[in-house]
Amino acid sequence: MFDLDRWQEIWVTITRNKIRSFLTGLGVFWGILMLVLLLGAGNGMKNGIYKNVDGFATNSAFFFTNRTGEAYKGYKKGRWWSMRNRDIETIRARVKGLKYISPMVMSWGGENNVVKGQKAGTYNVRGVYSDYFHIETQHILKGRLLNDIDVREKRKVCLIGDIVEEVLFEHGEDPVGQYIRVNGIYYQVVGVIKPKPKAQIGGRTSESIMLPFTTLQQTSNQGDKFWFLCATAEDGYDCDILVEDIKAILKSQNEISPTDPQAVNSFTIAKQFQTFENLFLGINSLVWFVGLGTLLAGVIGVSNIMMVTVRERTREIGVRRAIGARPWNIISQIMSESLMLTAIAGLMGLSLGVFILDLISRAIGTDTGSDGTFFENPEIHIGTAVIATVVLLVSGLFAGLIPTWRALQIKAIDAIREE
Repeated sequence: MFDLDRWQEIWVTITRNKIRSFLTGLGVFWGILMLVLLLGAGNGMKNGIYKNVDGFATNSAFFFTNRTGEAYKGYKKGRWWSMRNRDIETIRARVKGLKYISPMVMSWGGENNVVKGQKAGTYNVRGVYSDYFHIETQHILKGRLLNDIDVREKRKVCLIGDIVEEVLFEHGEDPVGQYIRVNGIYYQVVGVIKPKPKAQIGGRTSESIMLPFTTLQQTSNQGDKFWFLCATAEDGYDCDILVEDIKAILKSQNEISPTDPQAVNSFTIAKQFQTFENLFLGINSLVWFVGLGTLLAGVIGVSNIMMVTVRERTREIGVRRAIGARPWNIISQIMSESLMLTAIAGLMGLSLGVFILDLISRAIGTDTGSDGTFFENPEIHIGTAVIATVVLLVSGLFAGLIPTWRALQIKAIDAIREE
């Protein structure tokens, strides 16, 4: 005889269990999704920042002058001073581990200081050694870079940034070999460059004119003075030692107290990279803490739902024990259900998270105005995905431990009596 009430009761039970399983799985799904998105966002920030400094030699150091902080040899405290050309030769001769060195001078010529025919623009002008292009690397779009002969012979040649080329020259016109007027003096263009690093020293290179250091010193009447110095250590040499040696020479040759803490300021790319590494280590640690905490909440939910399931199936488990089911049969049943629920929900969250990160990455890649952004290619590495999957599966097993232990405590006679 068809028992409508019994079938309704069964249908309600099945529906209730499905809803509970869905809501419980949603917690695991959300935990993994948030973990993936947060890790991807952290990697996006890391990639963006590193892209902005990519192209700088990581063992580079930069020095610039400041007011003296101590009175010394008759000079008062607070004196302004300048580095001189002689300092370069002394540093080259005395400093160990030095690979490249380049001073930098700059010149400002007012509005529309760079002219080509009827076209003009306002750009910063820098004078450097050829070594500078080993410190801040460049894409050579046309022609060549400045070389040692240009510097030694004080040639009136220049490099122009790619944006300068677009403004001063017609589309398709080759600027190499042509002359432009910079601060009232004509220079021959020998190359067009575009910087590799998005962050640059002394202004945007794409909107700059670069001259031989000695040429700009002479044409701008700066004598033998300069205020900024770049240096790179040999591979494997401690950049901090290089910095201290260079500072000691600069102080010695310019009548500055050896203990003056502020007359010579400096910073190193290596320290900036280390700062970034420490920053992202902290971000990743926080992300894993938050993500695993959210995942733990979902796993606890799975454990609770499995406890409810064991409670509702008390008679079934008792009967199976009565007819000879071994403990392993009970364990495998509960653990497999827990693992399956956790794995399905977690892998769906992992897949959706990777899909969302891919969409964001594609959107950033197609945005032509994103050049120089501090967010680039959000992603999770395959190793991270594997770790997240292992954590997910282990969590599923742990979620089934307490329900499994509860199921093993059920005795056949008690189960039948309880029903």
